[in-house]
Amino acid sequence: MSKKTYLVAGGTSGIGLELVKKLSAGDNRVLVISRNNTGLEGLPGVEHLRKDITTDPIEATELPEVLHGLAYCPGSINLRPFRSLKTEAFLDDYTINVLGAVRVLQAAHKALKNAGGAGVVLFSTVAVGQGMPFHASVAAAKAAVEGLTRSLAAEWAPDIRVNCIAPSLTDTPLAARLLATPEKREASEARHPLRRVGTAEEVAGLAAFLL
Repeated sequence: MSKKTYLVAGGTSGIGLELVKKLSAGDNRVLVISRNNTGLEGLPGVEHLRKDITTDPIEATELPEVLHGLAYCPGSINLRPFRSLKTEAFLDDYTINVLGAVRVLQAAHKALKNAGGAGVVLFSTVAVGQGMPFHASVAAAKAAVEGLTRSLAAEWAPDIRVNCIAPSLTDTPLAARLLATPEKREASEARHPLRRVGTAEEVAGLAAFLL
C-alpha cells in the first residue's frame, strides 16, 4: 500500500491523538494542526503546524498539495442550563465546532480533490439526535456540523467522501470532569446499553476506517 498523507486538526489530545497514532503507525505522513505539539513527540511521519483554528488564518499553500484524508477533531462540552447560557457561549461553541472546520476544509479542498477519492471525517454528538438536558449550546453547534457534513457530502461527491461521527460520552481529557469520580463514571455507564463509556481508541478506529 502506498504511503498516504493525512491532515488532522486538533490531533494532540483524546480522539484526535489516537487517530494520529493509528495513521502514523501505517507508515503515512500526518500533518497535525493545533496550538501545541503535546503528545506528538516521536511519532513517525508526523509533522506539526502551529495554529489556533478559531483565530488564525489557514492558507492552502501551508498544506500539502495532495491530501488523502482530513479529520477535524476540535470540540467542546459546554453543559449548562439553558437559562444561564449567554449568547457568547453559543458563539464560542459555533466558532470552534463549525467555523474552525469550515476554515480548515476550505483551505484543504484543492489538496483533497487532487488525491482522487479522499475522505473527510467530522465529529458531532449523540445529543443532536437524542435530546439531552443542558446540551443546548453544544448540540446546536454540532447540529450545524451535521448539516455541513450532508451538504459537503453531496457537493463534493464523487471525488471526496464526507462523513460525520456522533459519539456518546467518550473517555477523553475533554470529558474528564464528567467522569472525575467513581459515582459519575458509574452513572454515565448506566445510561448506555453496553454499560460502559466509550474509549478514544474505539472512536479513532472508526475515524481511521472512514478515512
